[in-house]
Formats: sequence, structure tokens, C-alpha cells
Amino acid sequence: MKRILVTGSADGIGRQTATMLAAQGHAVVLHARNAQRAEDARRAVPDAVDVVVGDLASLSQTVELAKQATAVGPYDAVVHNAGISRTGSPRQVSEDGLETTFQVNVLAPYVLTALIPLPQRLVYLSSGMSEGGTIDLTDLQRTRRRWDGTGAYCDSKLADLALAFAVARRHPEVQSNAVCPGWVRSRMGGSSAPTDLATGAATQVWLAGSDDPAAQVSGSYLRHMRFLDEALPQTRDPEVQEALLAACAELSGIRLS
Repeated sequence: MKRILVTGSADGIGRQTATMLAAQGHAVVLHARNAQRAEDARRAVPDAVDVVVGDLASLSQTVELAKQATAVGPYDAVVHNAGISRTGSPRQVSEDGLETTFQVNVLAPYVLTALIPLPQRLVYLSSGMSEGGTIDLTDLQRTRRRWDGTGAYCDSKLADLALAFAVARRHPEVQSNAVCPGWVRSRMGGSSAPTDLATGAATQVWLAGSDDPAAQVSGSYLRHMRFLDEALPQTRDPEVQEALLAACAELSGIRLS
């Protein structure tokens, strides 16, 4: 049995991931952005051992979340599942003055990675839409470029790949991987998506909880249990990785070891 934290587990792929891990007998800690969603998560995954609360669009709440999570750890694995998409919406700025897609999808998992004692396994949710993104180190929050919610999401998922690979490179003792869940039928993916929730969650569940030797990998990118070679070269570049980490450290005031 492993102790596993799944962020963004009040609904969607995150809830499905937590449900499947709990059904396998793992001690699952849920995460929700507020108290009401925490109660919803508890009811949806009754076998979970705990739930932590914090809005990832707030730096102070993300730091507090890391404290809560650490208090009910340590963990064998953390699945950084939480994410948002502002497709079709105007640019939104958080209480910290940060563009929310970047803050929730990239900066928050960076902060949690830096503050929660490193587990043996880390799983970061990316997306096939990362192929349409770019890591513009001069404009990570799209303040200079024309605002495009879809583009911001693509950029953030590409940055998540670089974050997963950076942690794998810096910490060889940790198995740090990224997953593309596919286009999943969820609140974010919509009802016309071709992939069901269980299929979308299966790879994260396998990487976080399986004792299968094939799951003991690091620095990999997977979709539907298959290893992908399509992670863009930019995400594998140590200079890009280090510059992204430095930008996240400057924005958050928190440095990754």
C-alpha cells in the first residue's frame, strides 16, 4: 500500500484517479480548492484517508496547502493533476497579479514540488495540446503576446513537461514523469470527447501505485500506458528547464532544491 496525494481530485480525471487508487488499497489523500468541494470529494471517494484544501490560484493558499499536505504525509507518490483551461475567456489575473492559467497549471505544481518533501514518484499532467504551445521565457504569462486562452493552456501544458523532466534530471532518486491523459469526457473535456475517465486516469494510477518494474521509470512522457517520443525538444533542454525554474522561483519567492 502506498500513500498518494492527488491534486484536483474533487471531480473529473483527478477524482477518477483517486477512486481507482483507493480501490487498489492505497491510502489516498484528496485535494479540493475549497471546503464545499472538499466535502464533495469525501462523498465521492469515501475510501480516501484525508482531504486537504487550498485554491491553487492563490500563492498563500498554495503554500498553506503544502503545509497541510506535508502534515498528513509523507507520500510515496504525488499526482499533480489539478489544472484549468480558460479557452474562449478573457485574460484573468489572480489576487497575486498572476495570469491564472499559468499560476494554476505551472506555478502551483512547482510550489508544491518545492515545499512538500519529495516522494519516490511524481506524476505531472500534461496534454496533447502541449504540441501547440511554446515556452516563451520572456512572456510566460502572455502579457506581451496577444491573449489567447487556448494558447495559454497549450503553453502551460508544455511547461509542465519541462517541469517534470527538470525534476527528473535534478533528482535522480525520484521517478518524475509526465502524462497525456488524452481528450477525456469530463467537465473540461466535454461530453463529445472520445476517451472515458477510467482510460484517462489509468496511466497516472499505474505510475503512482504499481509495483510493475515497467512503471519504475523517470523522465518519461506517456499516454494510455504507452511511452511517447513526441515531447518537444524545448522541454528536454536543461537551459530552458533551469530558466523556467528560475522564473517560477522569482514569481513565487520559493526555490526548488
